[in-house]
Amino acid sequence: MSVRDLIADPGLGVELSVLAGEAGLDRLIEHTRIQKSGLALVGHFHGIVASRIQILGQTEVSFLHRLPPAERTRALEGFFGRNLSCVVVTQGGRGDVDGSTEGFLPVPELGTCAEASGTPLLLSSVRSSVTITALHALLDDRLAPRVRMHGVLVDVFGVGVLLVGSSAIGKSECALDLVMRGHRLVADDVVECDYRPPGMVFGAPAQLLRHHLEVRGLGILNVKDLFGVTAIRERKRIDVVVKLVEWSHDTEYDRLGLDDRHHAILGVRVRELVLPVRPGRDMASIIEVAARNELLKNAGHHAAREFFGNLEGTLLGDRPHDESAMPPPVRAGDTLPSFSRSVPSSEFPTGGMIPRRNR
Repeated sequence: MSVRDLIADPGLGVELSVLAGEAGLDRLIEHTRIQKSGLALVGHFHGIVASRIQILGQTEVSFLHRLPPAERTRALEGFFGRNLSCVVVTQGGRGDVDGSTEGFLPVPELGTCAEASGTPLLLSSVRSSVTITALHALLDDRLAPRVRMHGVLVDVFGVGVLLVGSSAIGKSECALDLVMRGHRLVADDVVECDYRPPGMVFGAPAQLLRHHLEVRGLGILNVKDLFGVTAIRERKRIDVVVKLVEWSHDTEYDRLGLDDRHHAILGVRVRELVLPVRPGRDMASIIEVAARNELLKNAGHHAAREFFGNLEGTLLGDRPHDESAMPPPVRAGDTLPSFSRSVPSSEFPTGGMIPRRNR
C-alpha cells in the first residue's frame, strides 16, 4: 500500500499528519513490520529495510538534539538517503528535550532532509508504543497474503469448516442443512482467504456475495434475511478442509483415521478430510461429527490412535512378560515332549497301549 493510502485509511486508529516530503506520498510500503531507526542515526545502516516504516521516538529525537548541527545533518542525510518508504515521528519525540511542544518539527534538519530526499515525514498524535501497535494491526490486514478459493465456509460448533469439491457435488445444499441445524454461514461459492501469523488462514465472503447462498432449484437465498443475524458470520479461521467426492467402489477411503491428511492454503497446512457422497448419506451429520472430533483432537484426544494404542497394549498384555517362564526354543534334533496313558486293552480291538502322541 502507498503512504497516501496509509494516512487516509480509516482502520488505522491513530492520526498521521504530513510534516514534509509530500512528493513521496506514493511510495509503497511492502512490509508488515516497522523499524526503530536509532542505530541508523549513528551510521549503522545494516538491516535497514527501505520498504518498512521507520519510527523516530523520544529516544531517537533526544539523541539528535544532543548532536552538533553539522553532525546532525550528516546523520539525517545518510538516514534519509536510503530511499525509505516513510518516516514517522511519534508524539513522544515531538518538541524539545525538555518536553515543550512548540513547533511542528522536533529538529529542523528532519524537514530539510525529508524534502531533499522526497521521503514522507509523518507525525503521529500518540506515543511510540501505541503507534507501532496500530501500524502493525493495519499492515497485517492490508498486506496479508491472500488467495481466492472456490468452496463454502461454515462455522460448525466454532470450527471453521471449508467445503470443497467439484461443481454440483452438494456443497451449498450441505451448508444450508448445517445452517438449519443452528450453525453459521461464512461464505458461499467464493471464499477470500488471507494469512495471519503465526500460521493461521482466515476466510471471508466476497463483498457482493455476503450472506447469500445459491441452491439449485431455489436460486439465490439471503441467509441473514431467512434465518436471522445469528445464522451468518463475517469471518472465520479455517480449521478443517472437507473435500466432497463422488462415491466410487473402485476407491479405497480412509476407514481408520490414524493418518492425518493436510491441505495447503497460503503455505499453511490445514487438516483435510475426504468424504464420499452418495444418495442417502447424511452429509450434514457427518460434518457435525467431524467438527466435534476436531475439537477433541485439539484438546489432545485422538480417538483412532487411542483405540489402536489400547488394542496394542491389550495384545502385548497377553504375552508372558517373564522370559524365564517361557519354554526354551526348539532346535533341530531335540525330542519333543510327549504324554501317554494306559487303558484297558478291551477298549481297543488291537489291545495294548495307546500309542504316544506328540504335542
